Amino acid sequence: MVDLKKREQVKTWPTGVQSNVALALDEGHHRLFDGVRDPAKLIVFDTESGKQVSQVEGVSGIDDLWYDASHKRVYASGGRGFEVGYVYVYDQKDADHYELIGKVPTAPGAGTSFWSPELNRLYVGAPSNGKEDAAILVFEPQP
Repeated sequence: MVDLKKREQVKTWPTGVQSNVALALDEGHHRLFDGVRDPAKLIVFDTESGKQVSQVEGVSGIDDLWYDASHKRVYASGGRGFEVGYVYVYDQKDADHYELIGKVPTAPGAGTSFWSPELNRLYVGAPSNGKEDAAILVFEPQP
């Protein structure tokens, strides 16, 4: 945990895993999302208490994790080292409950992503793989 005003670490929270890779924050509900590679899962923490409030299946080879406040969704992109990449979409039922509602295939090795709330788009980088050129894949969330 980091104090943003002081710009210093103030707490640590044990997760029980070794490969925490991606983080996203829902400031409004005081929730921190932790994307884990091994085993693949999404862990949700209450930022006020530090307690784990939820855990759901995660995308394999996760690279990036984003919280979409307008749709109350979490997007996890992964695919590093896999033949097919995916974006997993989670619906935030309330601050403590999340449901995996979609597994959207992307491209081999595609994991790096960027969420633009202003444009309502998720951009996923797909590397060249000998069969296809590198590309930027663009996704628009649907209600």
